[in-house]
Amino acid sequence: MRLVTPSLEYLDAYRAALETGWSPRTTRPEAATEELHAISLDPEGFIASLDDPDARGGDIQLQDGNFVKRLPSFRRWIWHAGFCGSIELRWQHGTNALPPTCLGHIGYAVVPWRRREGLATAALGALLPETRRTGLTFVDLTTDPGNTASIRVIEKNGGQLVERRDKALTHGGGEELLFRIHLPLL
Repeated sequence: MRLVTPSLEYLDAYRAALETGWSPRTTRPEAATEELHAISLDPEGFIASLDDPDARGGDIQLQDGNFVKRLPSFRRWIWHAGFCGSIELRWQHGTNALPPTCLGHIGYAVVPWRRREGLATAALGALLPETRRTGLTFVDLTTDPGNTASIRVIEKNGGQLVERRDKALTHGGGEELLFRIHLPLL
């Protein structure tokens, strides 16, 4: 497994995954259609938008339809004998804090036909060293209490449960688990 920086070289495989209905945003399935539209309008611009450490892109639409200011972020594609999924890091410069509208520093999604292969675990582990270079000393990740696969991915990468809490209504409400992974020094 390797993480690849999105590029035109890998775009056809990514597009094919989106066309199946898979979404890189587990809380927003409609993101698949939105990204397919963006790719059709400007493939190069779409690729460039996935690596935005200065938060120059447009606002982000939340699950409830509201828009919030984009955070610095970058996305990597999970690759192992083809496209397997996506993992993304979001942060604010100079702080570990995130705005309340952000579920966590890292989000990931593996395509259904490649699940249960340990790819999400490997991808998260591969992303953590790169994460430290942003200045973060830890990352927070959230998941639903019933998502045992995601809980295992986080725990296998050193995640510790911080709290059970109510998920923001902007993200659909309900209960969520907050995990934290402390990052090693560079």
